[in-house]
Amino acid sequence: MEHVYNAIDLLRGMIIRPSFSREESEVANFLQTQWEKEGHKVNREGNNLWMIAPGFDAARPTILLNSHIDTVRPVSGWERDPFSPKGDGDYLFGLGSSDSGASVVSLYQAFVILSAQNQPYNLIYVASAEEEISGEYGVEYVLNYLPPITFGIVGEPTGMHPAIAEKGLMVLDCICHGVSGHAARNEGVNAILLAIQAINSLNDISFPQQSDFLGPVKMTTTMIKAGVQHNVIPDRCEFTVDVRSNEYYSNEKIYTTIKNHLDCEVISRGFRMNSSGIDPNHPFVQRAIMLGKKPYGSPTLSDQSLMHFPTVKIGPGDSARSHTADEYILFSEISEAIELYVRLLDRINLSDFHH
Repeated sequence: MEHVYNAIDLLRGMIIRPSFSREESEVANFLQTQWEKEGHKVNREGNNLWMIAPGFDAARPTILLNSHIDTVRPVSGWERDPFSPKGDGDYLFGLGSSDSGASVVSLYQAFVILSAQNQPYNLIYVASAEEEISGEYGVEYVLNYLPPITFGIVGEPTGMHPAIAEKGLMVLDCICHGVSGHAARNEGVNAILLAIQAINSLNDISFPQQSDFLGPVKMTTTMIKAGVQHNVIPDRCEFTVDVRSNEYYSNEKIYTTIKNHLDCEVISRGFRMNSSGIDPNHPFVQRAIMLGKKPYGSPTLSDQSLMHFPTVKIGPGDSARSHTADEYILFSEISEAIELYVRLLDRINLSDFHH
Protein backbone atom coordinates (compact mmCIF):
# COMPACT_ATOMS: atom_id res chain seq x y z
CA MET A 1 0.00 0.00 0.00
CA GLU A 2 2.97 2.31 0.45
CA HIS A 3 3.16 2.87 -3.31
CA VAL A 4 -0.52 3.83 -3.38
CA TYR A 5 -0.08 6.35 -0.53
CA ASN A 6 2.96 7.83 -2.25
CA ALA A 7 1.04 8.13 -5.52
CA ILE A 8 -1.87 9.91 -3.84
CA ASP A 9 0.45 12.31 -1.99
CA LEU A 10 2.16 13.14 -5.29
CA LEU A 11 -1.19 13.64 -7.03
CA ARG A 12 -2.37 16.03 -4.31
CA GLY A 13 0.83 18.04 -4.83
CA MET A 14 0.12 18.20 -8.56
CA ILE A 15 -3.51 19.33 -8.18
CA ILE A 16 -2.54 22.20 -5.86
CA ARG A 17 -0.29 23.65 -8.57
CA PRO A 18 -2.09 24.95 -11.70
CA SER A 19 -0.46 23.41 -14.78
CA PHE A 20 -2.25 24.67 -17.87
CA SER A 21 -0.63 23.80 -21.20
CA ARG A 22 2.61 25.78 -21.71
CA GLU A 23 2.36 26.90 -18.05
CA GLU A 24 3.48 23.66 -16.39
CA SER A 25 6.75 24.90 -14.85
CA GLU A 26 5.50 24.95 -11.23
CA VAL A 27 4.25 21.37 -11.31
CA ALA A 28 7.34 20.25 -13.27
CA ASN A 29 9.58 21.85 -10.58
CA PHE A 30 7.58 20.08 -7.87
CA LEU A 31 7.82 16.65 -9.53
CA GLN A 32 11.51 17.06 -10.36
CA THR A 33 12.29 17.98 -6.73
CA GLN A 34 10.27 15.04 -5.35
CA TRP A 35 11.83 12.50 -7.69
CA GLU A 36 15.37 13.76 -7.12
CA LYS A 37 14.75 13.47 -3.36
CA GLU A 38 13.91 9.81 -4.00
CA GLY A 39 17.32 9.36 -5.64
CA HIS A 40 16.46 9.48 -9.34
CA LYS A 41 18.44 11.24 -12.03
CA VAL A 42 15.76 13.43 -13.60
CA ASN A 43 16.37 14.81 -17.10
CA ARG A 44 14.49 17.91 -18.15
CA GLU A 45 13.79 19.81 -21.37
CA GLY A 46 11.34 22.69 -20.98
CA ASN A 47 8.59 21.33 -18.73
CA ASN A 48 9.16 17.70 -19.76
CA LEU A 49 10.79 15.31 -17.29
CA TRP A 50 12.21 11.85 -17.92
CA MET A 51 14.10 9.09 -16.16
CA ILE A 52 15.89 6.02 -17.50
CA ALA A 53 16.00 2.91 -15.31
CA PRO A 54 19.54 1.80 -14.31
CA GLY A 55 21.39 -0.73 -16.45
CA PHE A 56 20.35 0.54 -19.87
CA ASP A 57 21.50 -1.86 -22.62
CA ALA A 58 21.04 -0.80 -26.26
CA ALA A 59 20.76 -4.45 -27.33
CA ARG A 60 17.53 -4.91 -25.40
CA PRO A 61 14.04 -3.67 -26.28
CA THR A 62 13.02 -0.36 -24.66
CA ILE A 63 9.62 0.36 -23.12
CA LEU A 64 8.35 3.92 -22.65
CA LEU A 65 5.92 4.87 -19.88
CA ASN A 66 4.37 8.28 -20.58
CA SER A 67 1.63 10.56 -19.36
CA HIS A 68 1.10 14.31 -19.36
CA ILE A 69 1.28 16.85 -16.55
CA ASP A 70 -0.70 19.66 -18.21
CA THR A 71 -4.42 20.28 -17.81
CA VAL A 72 -7.13 22.24 -19.56
CA ARG A 73 -8.49 25.32 -17.80
CA PRO A 74 -11.37 24.65 -15.41
CA VAL A 75 -14.86 24.87 -16.94
CA SER A 76 -17.40 27.18 -15.31
CA GLY A 77 -19.50 24.53 -13.53
CA TRP A 78 -17.07 23.63 -10.73
CA GLU A 79 -18.76 23.59 -7.31
CA ARG A 80 -15.47 22.81 -5.56
CA ASP A 81 -12.11 24.54 -5.73
CA PRO A 82 -10.42 22.80 -8.72
CA PHE A 83 -7.00 23.30 -7.08
CA SER A 84 -7.96 21.97 -3.65
CA PRO A 85 -7.55 18.17 -3.70
CA LYS A 86 -10.22 17.20 -1.20
CA GLY A 87 -10.96 13.54 -0.53
CA ASP A 88 -14.48 12.26 0.08
CA GLY A 89 -14.63 8.54 0.82
CA ASP A 90 -12.99 6.83 -2.17
CA TYR A 91 -13.09 10.07 -4.20
CA LEU A 92 -10.31 12.59 -4.75
CA PHE A 93 -11.52 15.74 -6.50
CA GLY A 94 -9.39 18.21 -8.43
CA LEU A 95 -8.53 19.54 -11.88
CA GLY A 96 -6.38 17.00 -13.74
CA SER A 97 -7.00 14.29 -11.14
CA SER A 98 -8.29 11.85 -13.76
CA ASP A 99 -6.86 13.47 -16.93
CA SER A 100 -4.11 12.66 -16.43
CA GLY A 101 -2.60 13.10 -12.98
CA ALA A 102 -3.62 9.63 -11.83
CA SER A 103 -1.77 8.11 -14.79
CA VAL A 104 1.32 10.26 -14.11
CA VAL A 105 1.63 9.06 -10.51
CA SER A 106 0.55 5.44 -11.13
CA LEU A 107 3.03 4.99 -13.99
CA TYR A 108 5.75 6.56 -11.84
CA GLN A 109 5.13 4.05 -9.03
CA ALA A 110 5.12 1.21 -11.59
CA PHE A 111 8.44 2.54 -12.92
CA VAL A 112 9.92 2.46 -9.39
CA ILE A 113 8.70 -1.09 -8.73
CA LEU A 114 9.75 -2.50 -12.11
CA SER A 115 13.14 -0.73 -12.07
CA ALA A 116 14.00 -2.39 -8.76
CA GLN A 117 13.77 -5.83 -10.39
CA ASN A 118 15.78 -7.34 -13.21
CA GLN A 119 13.77 -6.90 -16.42
CA PRO A 120 14.49 -8.16 -19.97
CA TYR A 121 14.00 -4.64 -21.33
CA ASN A 122 15.03 -1.04 -20.74
CA LEU A 123 12.47 1.20 -19.06
CA ILE A 124 12.03 4.95 -19.60
CA TYR A 125 9.49 7.13 -17.81
CA VAL A 126 8.42 10.48 -19.31
CA ALA A 127 6.11 13.07 -17.69
CA SER A 128 5.40 15.41 -20.59
CA ALA A 129 3.87 18.83 -21.25
CA GLU A 130 1.54 20.41 -23.82
CA GLU A 131 -0.58 17.31 -24.48
CA GLU A 132 -3.91 19.11 -24.22
CA ILE A 133 -2.95 21.47 -27.06
CA SER A 134 -0.93 18.91 -29.09
CA GLY A 135 1.99 21.29 -28.63
CA GLU A 136 5.35 20.93 -30.34
CA TYR A 137 7.35 21.05 -27.08
CA GLY A 138 5.74 18.07 -25.38
CA VAL A 139 6.46 14.37 -25.78
CA GLU A 140 7.20 14.72 -29.51
CA TYR A 141 10.10 17.04 -28.56
CA VAL A 142 11.39 14.71 -25.82
CA LEU A 143 11.49 11.70 -28.17
CA ASN A 144 14.42 13.39 -29.96
CA TYR A 145 16.48 12.92 -26.77
CA LEU A 146 15.57 9.27 -26.19
CA PRO A 147 16.96 6.03 -27.60
CA PRO A 148 14.73 4.09 -30.05
CA ILE A 149 11.52 2.89 -28.37
CA THR A 150 10.16 -0.62 -28.97
CA PHE A 151 6.79 -0.16 -27.25
CA GLY A 152 5.05 2.65 -25.39
CA ILE A 153 2.30 2.98 -22.81
CA VAL A 154 0.38 6.25 -22.89
CA GLY A 155 -1.39 6.94 -19.60
CA GLU A 156 -4.86 8.37 -20.16
CA PRO A 157 -8.16 7.59 -18.41
CA THR A 158 -9.42 4.34 -20.00
CA GLY A 159 -10.67 2.43 -16.95
CA MET A 160 -7.46 0.39 -17.35
CA HIS A 161 -8.84 -1.19 -20.54
CA PRO A 162 -6.30 -1.09 -23.39
CA ALA A 163 -7.11 1.30 -26.26
CA ILE A 164 -5.29 -0.54 -29.05
CA ALA A 165 -6.35 1.88 -31.79
CA GLU A 166 -7.01 5.60 -31.77
CA LYS A 167 -8.58 7.89 -34.31
CA GLY A 168 -6.41 10.58 -35.86
CA LEU A 169 -7.38 14.25 -36.09
CA MET A 170 -7.13 16.85 -38.81
CA VAL A 171 -8.78 20.29 -38.78
CA LEU A 172 -9.69 21.90 -42.11
CA ASP A 173 -10.44 25.57 -42.64
CA CYS A 174 -12.56 26.03 -45.78
CA ILE A 175 -13.26 29.35 -47.49
CA CYS A 176 -15.94 30.00 -50.11
CA HIS A 177 -15.63 33.20 -52.16
CA GLY A 178 -18.70 34.99 -53.57
CA VAL A 179 -19.38 38.51 -54.80
CA SER A 180 -20.77 41.20 -52.50
CA GLY A 181 -23.88 43.20 -53.34
CA HIS A 182 -26.93 44.84 -51.79
CA ALA A 183 -29.35 42.41 -50.24
CA ALA A 184 -32.35 44.38 -51.59
CA ARG A 185 -31.31 43.85 -55.21
CA ASN A 186 -30.69 40.76 -57.31
CA GLU A 187 -26.95 41.10 -57.37
CA GLY A 188 -23.84 39.45 -56.01
CA VAL A 189 -23.06 35.80 -55.27
CA ASN A 190 -23.88 34.73 -51.73
CA ALA A 191 -20.88 32.95 -50.21
CA ILE A 192 -23.10 31.41 -47.49
CA LEU A 193 -25.06 29.52 -50.15
CA LEU A 194 -21.80 28.34 -51.72
CA ALA A 195 -20.67 27.12 -48.29
CA ILE A 196 -23.95 25.26 -47.73
CA GLN A 197 -23.42 23.48 -51.05
CA ALA A 198 -19.85 22.62 -50.08
CA ILE A 199 -20.86 21.37 -46.61
CA ASN A 200 -23.61 19.22 -48.10
CA SER A 201 -21.22 17.81 -50.69
CA LEU A 202 -19.00 16.50 -47.86
CA ASN A 203 -21.67 13.80 -47.50
CA ASP A 204 -20.89 12.63 -51.05
CA ILE A 205 -17.26 11.88 -50.24
CA SER A 206 -16.69 8.21 -49.58
CA PHE A 207 -13.91 6.63 -47.53
CA PRO A 208 -15.10 3.03 -47.86
CA GLN A 209 -12.60 1.22 -45.65
CA GLN A 210 -13.96 0.89 -42.11
CA SER A 211 -11.92 -0.19 -39.12
CA ASP A 212 -12.97 -3.00 -36.76
CA PHE A 213 -11.96 -0.89 -33.77
CA LEU A 214 -12.41 2.67 -35.06
CA GLY A 215 -15.23 2.51 -37.57
CA PRO A 216 -15.34 4.90 -40.55
CA VAL A 217 -13.60 8.20 -41.20
CA LYS A 218 -15.79 10.90 -39.62
CA MET A 219 -16.12 14.47 -40.95
CA THR A 220 -18.06 17.06 -38.94
CA THR A 221 -18.61 20.73 -39.78
CA THR A 222 -18.26 22.46 -36.41
CA MET A 223 -17.89 26.22 -37.09
CA ILE A 224 -19.11 28.72 -39.67
CA LYS A 225 -18.51 32.44 -40.08
CA ALA A 226 -19.77 34.95 -42.68
CA GLY A 227 -21.26 38.37 -43.24
CA VAL A 228 -20.58 41.95 -42.15
CA GLN A 229 -24.14 43.31 -41.83
CA HIS A 230 -27.71 42.33 -42.60
CA ASN A 231 -28.09 44.18 -45.92
CA VAL A 232 -24.84 43.11 -47.60
CA ILE A 233 -24.52 39.90 -49.62
CA PRO A 234 -21.50 38.16 -48.04
CA ASP A 235 -18.58 37.63 -50.40
CA ARG A 236 -16.75 35.27 -48.03
CA CYS A 237 -17.88 32.38 -45.86
CA GLU A 238 -15.51 30.31 -43.75
CA PHE A 239 -16.32 26.95 -42.19
CA THR A 240 -14.27 24.47 -40.17
CA VAL A 241 -14.36 20.70 -40.53
CA ASP A 242 -13.23 18.30 -37.79
CA VAL A 243 -11.90 15.10 -39.43
CA ARG A 244 -11.33 11.90 -37.44
CA SER A 245 -9.36 9.32 -39.40
CA ASN A 246 -8.97 5.57 -39.08
CA GLU A 247 -5.83 3.57 -39.79
CA TYR A 248 -6.65 3.05 -43.48
CA TYR A 249 -6.32 6.71 -44.49
CA SER A 250 -3.51 9.12 -43.73
CA ASN A 251 -4.48 12.73 -43.06
CA GLU A 252 -2.69 13.74 -46.27
CA LYS A 253 -4.78 11.30 -48.32
CA ILE A 254 -8.04 12.49 -46.76
CA TYR A 255 -7.05 16.11 -47.32
CA THR A 256 -6.29 15.53 -51.01
CA THR A 257 -9.63 13.76 -51.51
CA ILE A 258 -11.63 16.53 -49.82
CA LYS A 259 -9.70 19.33 -51.56
CA ASN A 260 -10.34 17.79 -54.97
CA HIS A 261 -14.04 17.35 -54.22
CA LEU A 262 -14.97 20.74 -52.72
CA ASP A 263 -15.37 23.83 -54.86
CA CYS A 264 -13.69 26.16 -52.35
CA GLU A 265 -10.37 26.79 -50.64
CA VAL A 266 -9.39 23.98 -48.25
CA ILE A 267 -6.50 24.58 -45.81
CA SER A 268 -5.29 21.96 -43.32
CA ARG A 269 -3.96 23.06 -39.92
CA GLY A 270 -1.53 20.13 -40.02
CA PHE A 271 -1.09 16.46 -40.85
CA ARG A 272 0.93 15.19 -37.89
CA MET A 273 -1.86 13.65 -35.79
CA ASN A 274 -2.62 10.46 -37.67
CA SER A 275 -4.51 7.41 -36.49
CA SER A 276 -2.49 4.85 -34.53
CA GLY A 277 -2.89 1.18 -33.71
CA ILE A 278 -1.12 -1.94 -32.47
CA ASP A 279 -1.23 -5.61 -33.44
CA PRO A 280 -3.88 -7.31 -31.21
CA ASN A 281 -1.41 -10.21 -30.86
CA HIS A 282 1.18 -7.98 -29.18
CA PRO A 283 2.24 -9.61 -25.88
CA PHE A 284 1.10 -6.60 -23.83
CA VAL A 285 -2.40 -6.72 -25.36
CA GLN A 286 -2.57 -10.48 -24.85
CA ARG A 287 -1.58 -10.08 -21.19
CA ALA A 288 -4.28 -7.45 -20.71
CA ILE A 289 -6.90 -9.81 -22.18
CA MET A 290 -5.72 -12.62 -19.88
CA LEU A 291 -6.20 -10.26 -16.92
CA GLY A 292 -9.82 -9.64 -17.96
CA LYS A 293 -9.36 -6.33 -19.79
CA LYS A 294 -11.14 -5.55 -23.04
CA PRO A 295 -9.28 -3.97 -25.99
CA TYR A 296 -11.15 -1.18 -27.77
CA GLY A 297 -10.74 1.65 -30.25
CA SER A 298 -10.64 5.19 -28.90
CA PRO A 299 -12.38 8.06 -30.74
CA THR A 300 -10.40 10.72 -28.84
CA LEU A 301 -6.87 11.88 -29.53
CA SER A 302 -3.80 11.64 -27.30
CA ASP A 303 -0.03 11.88 -27.63
CA GLN A 304 -0.14 8.38 -29.15
CA SER A 305 -0.63 10.10 -32.51
CA LEU A 306 2.89 11.59 -32.23
CA MET A 307 4.64 8.29 -31.47
CA HIS A 308 5.87 6.32 -34.46
CA PHE A 309 6.18 2.99 -32.66
CA PRO A 310 3.59 0.56 -31.23
CA THR A 311 1.65 2.02 -28.30
CA VAL A 312 -1.30 1.22 -26.06
CA LYS A 313 -3.34 3.89 -24.29
CA ILE A 314 -4.25 2.64 -20.82
CA GLY A 315 -4.75 4.35 -17.48
CA PRO A 316 -6.94 4.84 -14.42
CA GLY A 317 -10.13 6.90 -14.48
CA ASP A 318 -12.86 7.47 -17.02
CA SER A 319 -12.44 9.72 -20.07
CA ALA A 320 -16.03 10.91 -19.57
CA ARG A 321 -14.75 12.86 -16.52
CA SER A 322 -12.07 14.66 -18.58
CA HIS A 323 -12.54 18.43 -18.99
CA THR A 324 -15.69 18.38 -16.81
CA ALA A 325 -16.62 20.20 -13.60
CA ASP A 326 -15.74 18.46 -10.31
CA GLU A 327 -13.34 16.03 -12.02
CA TYR A 328 -12.31 13.20 -9.71
CA ILE A 329 -10.35 9.97 -9.43
CA LEU A 330 -10.99 7.09 -7.06
CA PHE A 331 -8.25 5.99 -4.66
CA SER A 332 -9.17 2.41 -5.61
CA GLU A 333 -8.55 3.23 -9.31
CA ILE A 334 -5.00 4.37 -8.53
CA SER A 335 -4.39 1.23 -6.46
CA GLU A 336 -5.66 -0.99 -9.29
CA ALA A 337 -3.62 0.91 -11.89
CA ILE A 338 -0.28 0.50 -10.11
CA GLU A 339 -0.88 -3.22 -9.55
CA LEU A 340 -2.06 -3.78 -13.11
CA TYR A 341 0.76 -1.84 -14.78
CA VAL A 342 3.26 -3.98 -12.86
CA ARG A 343 1.47 -7.25 -13.69
CA LEU A 344 1.24 -6.27 -17.37
CA LEU A 345 4.91 -5.35 -17.67
CA ASP A 346 6.81 -7.53 -15.20
CA ARG A 347 9.28 -9.64 -17.21
CA ILE A 348 7.26 -9.25 -20.42
CA ASN A 349 9.08 -10.64 -23.45
CA LEU A 350 9.09 -8.27 -26.42
CA SER A 351 11.85 -10.04 -28.36
CA ASP A 352 9.49 -11.07 -31.21
CA PHE A 353 8.39 -7.45 -31.59
CA HIS A 354 11.84 -5.91 -31.17
CA HIS A 355 13.25 -4.75 -34.51
